[in-house]
Parts: sequence; structure tokens; C-alpha cells
Amino acid sequence: MKVSRAALVLCFVVATISPWSMAENHSTAVANRRPLGKKRHGCVAYNPIDKCWRCDRNWANNRQRLADCAMGFGHEARGGKMGRIYVVTDSSDRNVINPKPGTLRHAILLPEPLWIIFSRNMIISLRQELIFTSDKTIDGRGFDIHVAGGSGFMLQFVHNVIIHGLHMYDIAEGSGGMIRSKHDHVGMRGRSDGDAICVFKSSQVWIDHCSFANSYDGLIDIIAASTNVTISNCHFVKHDKALLFGASEKTPEDKVMKVTIAYNHFGKGLTQRLPAVRFGFVHVVNNGYTEWKSYAIGGGDGATIISQGNEFMAANGAAKEVTKRERVPESIWRKWTWRSEGDLLLNGAYFRQSGNPNWAKTYKGHPLIPALPAIDVPLLTKFVGASLHCKAGAPC
Repeated sequence: MKVSRAALVLCFVVATISPWSMAENHSTAVANRRPLGKKRHGCVAYNPIDKCWRCDRNWANNRQRLADCAMGFGHEARGGKMGRIYVVTDSSDRNVINPKPGTLRHAILLPEPLWIIFSRNMIISLRQELIFTSDKTIDGRGFDIHVAGGSGFMLQFVHNVIIHGLHMYDIAEGSGGMIRSKHDHVGMRGRSDGDAICVFKSSQVWIDHCSFANSYDGLIDIIAASTNVTISNCHFVKHDKALLFGASEKTPEDKVMKVTIAYNHFGKGLTQRLPAVRFGFVHVVNNGYTEWKSYAIGGGDGATIISQGNEFMAANGAAKEVTKRERVPESIWRKWTWRSEGDLLLNGAYFRQSGNPNWAKTYKGHPLIPALPAIDVPLLTKFVGASLHCKAGAPC
């Protein structure tokens, strides 16, 4: 049965009043910050990732071209570009041991590269965490795809994954039990943490144009020596501890971690961890921060955080400092390289810098996205999130 947009909205209102339905309309919120002008020729893309694909009228006939548009540390993620297209026709998740063909779980466990798309609007409530295999793309373009009211995604010991165009919210813990983790393996799993997306000992991951709110634990965790990840064009609202990169001071293997956060909008109702980083290197470039209650960017254990061309708008009555260090003496954290370059700090926001101002010499040759002027962030982030309303035969 085809689900109308009106029916989807009704479902949200009736079933626990989703925080997503209460969240700000991100396009309107960003537009209100600065006049943006009108679209020309039906499509205007402002940041270089969107310019690569969004204004192509034939995107639906050439979906896998999206894989050529990744930038930053996750730029080599190709997902299922070399595989066939798999169409998800069934939104159910009744059997986590022998998934039904046509479901998202069945597709994600197949032992081959796949570009996974959808036949209609769907609300997918996962009974247990969805355990990925390598070389997969989930492409939600063309329909409203909501992963909500159930468990989230687990990317564990995999590589080469693209997740694009999904709404993810109201994510709960999974009870665990016998779950299929590969096409030829079923094993006992413990209780899942309740993250929307957990990246565990995995690499070459690109998360783009997704919308996140309200998970039991985190929105995105990147842990256990995962690396080469890009998070771009996403919209985050209504959550406490949003993005955790590096699980604890007891996991120094996270020193290999490299993450790019680019062109995202961090909206209302967020408290902290936007992100929080331990050990690794994180490049935060051209993002918009509307507000934060405790802090925006934090961490410890010698993490390197480079903030370039971001717009930080502090909220009235909330914390003004962008940064937060773990509780260590200043003599220690002064050695951590946390640099702010070209950021726009508004309404009393301030960034406490530390470490090596000549950090770029160390990272010469790394795939860092060049920062554009922070004053352009409302344009660069104008079309964040999953609500692009892509239609075949027209630009997104």
C-alpha cells in the first residue's frame, strides 16, 4: 500500500509525537538567518558535494554517480557502485535470522556490492540492530525513508559504505539474541547501545544528507580504530550526547581515526558532543551551529580538532564557549591542537584554542576539504538533511 505524506505526518503525531515532527524546519530556520535569494533554473547547489550531483535531472537513471562526489577523509567510499541495484519493497523487519527478500535487512546482508534503493515511502522499525556487510549503499532519494521507532545501524568490521537520504530518529536499544550478521552466519548478540549509527572497526564510510534526532544513546558513534569517515550535509536536532568519536581513554587505537564533518547544520535542542573526540583527528569545516546547551566541540586524550569556516551561534541563556576539554590540568590540554581558523563566532560564542598553530604542515597531502568563508555557511548548509524531495526527471 502506498503511504502518502499526509499519512506519514499523522503517524508521527499519533505515535509518541516524534521529536522530528516537533523539530525546526531546517530550510526555513537557515533561510531566516540571512537572505538567500531565489533559485535559478530550478536548482542551485552551493557546496562542492552538492554541486557534484544535485542539479542533474537524470540522477535517478545514474544513481551510482553519487559515489564519485564524496570528499574529505571518507572520499574513497564507493559503497555499492560496482554492484547491482537492489530495490527494497517491504518495510517490515519481522525475522532477524532469516530476513525476507525485499527487506532492507535482506539487502544489507547479501555478500556482494549493492546499491540499495526503495520502491515507495517507508517507515522502517528495526527489531534488532541492522548489521552491515561491506560494499553497500543505502540511497533514500526519491522517497521519504524513515528509520524510526526501533534499533539502529551497526557498521562493524566493514568498509566502503554510503548512507544517504534517511530520516533516523526515536532509535531504541535492541534486546539482543540470535541475529544474522552475514548471509552465512547467525550468532548471539548482546544488547545494542541504541545509537542511530555506530561505526566500529570500520573504514571508508560516507554519511550524507541524513536527518537525525533522539536516539537512546548517540546519533553517530565512531569507535574502535575506525577511520576515513565523512559526515556531510546532515541535520541534527533534539538530542543530548550527539556525536562520539573515540569511546574512552582506554582505547588508544583510536589514534588512527580521521573524520571530516562538513556542511552540516546542528540545530535546536542539542546539548553536547557536536562532536566529542578522543585521540583522533577531526576536521570540522563549514558547518552551522545554531545553539548548544553545554558545549559544541569537546574531547580529550590528545585529540586534534581543526575548526575552519564554521558559524557558531551561541544561544541566549546557554553556554557561550564552543569548546570543552576533559578534566585535566591546563599544562596538559595546552598541548592538544585545537585550532579555530576563519570561524564566525556570534552572540558571545568563543573558541579556546590550544596547541600547534602550524598544524597544517603535519597534515599536508591529507584529503582536507578547503574551507569557504564562514559568512557563506547559511548558503552552504541551506539544503541539509533528507528532505530534498527528489523526483525522477528533475533536479533534487
